[in-house]
Formats: sequence, C-alpha cells, structure tokens
Amino acid sequence: MSDERTTVLQMRGVGLSRAGRVPLLHDVDLTLESGSFRFLTGATGSGKTTLLRLASLALRPQRGTIGLFGHETTRLRGGARADLRRRIGVVFQDFRLLAHLSAFDNVALPLRIAAPAGKQGRRDEEAIAGTVGEFFTWLGLEDAMEKKPPALSAGERQLVAVARAVVARPSLLLADEPSANVDGACADRLMTLFAQMQKLGSAVLLATRDQALLQRHPFPILRLEQGRLEAGEAGAARHRAEVATG
Repeated sequence: MSDERTTVLQMRGVGLSRAGRVPLLHDVDLTLESGSFRFLTGATGSGKTTLLRLASLALRPQRGTIGLFGHETTRLRGGARADLRRRIGVVFQDFRLLAHLSAFDNVALPLRIAAPAGKQGRRDEEAIAGTVGEFFTWLGLEDAMEKKPPALSAGERQLVAVARAVVARPSLLLADEPSANVDGACADRLMTLFAQMQKLGSAVLLATRDQALLQRHPFPILRLEQGRLEAGEAGAARHRAEVATG
C-alpha cells in the first residue's frame, strides 16, 4: 500500500430523523482515509446501522454533507451514485444474499458486474472462478459453494456475505455486526481478512457490540451514544467504562 493516504469518506454535520421528528443521528462528523480501520460501537438503537446506510448511499442525510472519494454525494443522481456504490463493499446484518443464486454466484456477482460490458468471456469467468474459489477455500466453505442461501446455516451465510463484500477489493468496506453469527475463532479469522483489506488500502468501518472482539483487536474505537458520535479518546474511554461495569 502507498504511504500517501486519500480521504475516502467525509461526513460533516450529518443528521437524520425518523419521520422528520425522532432524531437518529445528530451532527455527525467523520473522516476515513484509505488504509484506515475503525470500530463503530454503541448500544442497540444508537444509530450504527443508520450511519453505515448513509455511508453506503442507501440513505440520504436530511442535514449536512457526505463526501465519498472526493465527490459530494447529496447532489449526485442515478448513474453517478451507482458508480460510487461499486467502490463500496457492505456486509449487511441480515446478509442480503440472493436466494435464487448459489453461494458461489452470490460472491462472484460483484466481479461480474465490474467486468467491462461486452468483454466478459471464458477467460474472465476462469479468473472469477479462481478468485472466488480462493475465498471459499480460505473460509473453509468449499462444500457450500453450490448451495443456495436457504440451505446454508446462519454462520455460513455470514461468511458468504463477507466474501461477497471483499471479493472486488472495495475502496470502502462497511461491516454491520459481521461476528454476530460465528464463533470466536471464526470471528478472528474474519478480522484477519478485514485487516488484510486495510493493508491493501481499503478504509474499513466495522460496527459491532462484540466486546470480546473489541478487546482482542485494538483498532481505534468510534462510539455512538444516542445518535452522537464520540471519536478518539472520548469514544474509547466510554467503551472502557462500559466494559468495566459489565
């Protein structure tokens, strides 16, 4: 990875309310650079998923601005927003796998979408098969490749969702509770994968309430408290206090 870092995500004064009344996020300021890794933690309902949805362009802010890869996104429409989304990998809390596709085809989908129009052929498919196969082997999912999501366990679906998010080496990786359906050893294996993405230059934002995961992997912590973002020492101090009190 180059030593020169670029700004990947920049939120300034971002706010969002449910039905225009109940605040979900208050004046959030957040900057992520290429090659950075941040945990995002906070109690259930604190706004973690909402923040990730804003960062992935699934939601628009009611207040403030969101910049992605040097583009101010609130004014972008249609194809321009879609182009930016292709540079983002998302691990959804509810997986969002396509039930009619095999696990292999779910993971291969981002690579197929990224293939130049009219250029995809046998060599492209061979390259895609090799890349996707490596992920399944590394995650110990060789026996699951041809199964469709309804036939997979929750843990297997979680691993497939992670593989789909990282297979195209996104510039921004957003993960919502990726360790929720796997054991500690598997969670650490996923963290190794996320850390490798960071080393390759991705900006990683991982939302979790898994206290053991936060303790085992000392990346900087951002904390949401009732929709307000606490970064740096403030977020870490509140996290330490929460752990100490059980």
